[in-house]
Amino acid sequence: MARIREIVIDAFNPADLAAFWAAALDGYAIRPYDDAEMARLASIGRTPASDPAVAVDGPGPTLFLQEASVPKVGRNRVHLDLVAGPRAEEVNRLCDLGATVRDEYETYSVLLDPEGNEFCVRDPD
Repeated sequence: MARIREIVIDAFNPADLAAFWAAALDGYAIRPYDDAEMARLASIGRTPASDPAVAVDGPGPTLFLQEASVPKVGRNRVHLDLVAGPRAEEVNRLCDLGATVRDEYETYSVLLDPEGNEFCVRDPD
């Protein structure tokens, strides 16, 4: 039986988008860089700030932000639904981190992350 290991999100700047999601999600943080990973990045002329693939670990599936050179076109086919309350306070917090509100509905808000990927913030059940 399969299980979700990672949720992969394409990004123009994976490090910046990883920082947003690490701050947005409770218990999540950018995976620390060990000496071997720092050496690997240096060997390809990269640093953590220009890493083409950044992992954000937490209590659920890992979010993996990977570099993409093509712009996002249209709506995401998959998006994250977050739950938090009070919802208005969470939406404001996420906007302070760099998100923007796209739409408001009775029980949820549709937001865009700093690179325009849709996600929802729902009222607690």
